[in-house]
Amino acid sequence: MAVSAFIFPGQGSQAVGMGRDLAAAFAPAREVFEEVDEVLKQKLSRLMFEGPVEELTLTENAQPALMAMSMAVLRCLEREGNVTVRERAVLLAGHSLGEYTALAAAGSFSVTEAARLLRVRGTAMQKAVPAGEGAMAALLGVELAVAVEICAAAEAGPEGREVVSVANDNGGGQVVISGAAAAVDRAIEGAKARGVKRAMKLPVSAPFHCALMHPAAIAMEEALGATPPRAPAVPVIANVTAAKVTVPKDISARLVEQVTATVRWRESVEAMMASGVTRFIELGSGKVLSGLIRRIAPEAETLNCGTPAELEALIKHVG
Repeated sequence: MAVSAFIFPGQGSQAVGMGRDLAAAFAPAREVFEEVDEVLKQKLSRLMFEGPVEELTLTENAQPALMAMSMAVLRCLEREGNVTVRERAVLLAGHSLGEYTALAAAGSFSVTEAARLLRVRGTAMQKAVPAGEGAMAALLGVELAVAVEICAAAEAGPEGREVVSVANDNGGGQVVISGAAAAVDRAIEGAKARGVKRAMKLPVSAPFHCALMHPAAIAMEEALGATPPRAPAVPVIANVTAAKVTVPKDISARLVEQVTATVRWRESVEAMMASGVTRFIELGSGKVLSGLIRRIAPEAETLNCGTPAELEALIKHVG
């Protein structure tokens, strides 16, 4: 019998139209979208369903929107298919903002608490670095240790040391780096000189998961102090440790660290596999995490659920 982990996507998985068919077909999905719209005092669901894409992609919108989408899917699974987190998953995990979704799925936050926290997080991350001063880049065909060396070599600039570090270790030879724009440019050139298969800047609005995000980490420490998590019903794998986290004060600490630290996704998947997980079920928009898992653990089963047809198929598959 398959041992399942539920996983939740991060920024970059958003797409105009996400959740529209789900809301049309299922009342539990509509409930989630209405709750998030109300708490944020914004028609976020309309932005999700209709766009424009430029507005949906803004960090302050994309983060709560992706959480809302995943939680709408989960509530449909629970209400329509009696597929519950507590009974069907041994572990939960999410990529970056997806960790908040995983915690909401585990009962550490309500949907509305997660929406408020992610609005604070998205806004604070956007404001932490003036536009154009930071950048991110994807290095493809490189292992983590080499990416760390490339970043270390690129830190030294003409006016002193500048921040550049590993933001995401996504697995399968995909590493994302983040930092000051000039330092990221140097790292891209350094990667090419070392024969890295591909090195390219990403179309992002800020340099996430690096030391430049320190102001956002302070904002999240305050926000989590006001809205502390509860103990999760199912253990969640923390991005920054790639290990289970269950104690509320530890959850808060890891979420604060996560703003400036590396998302250790490859190691998180490996940790879940080592705990006996054989099936990963990605709930929400897109299939990004499933694609990464197929490269990290090709022997694992991956399933996706983000549309009415996928929902019905998943209920039949695991019911």
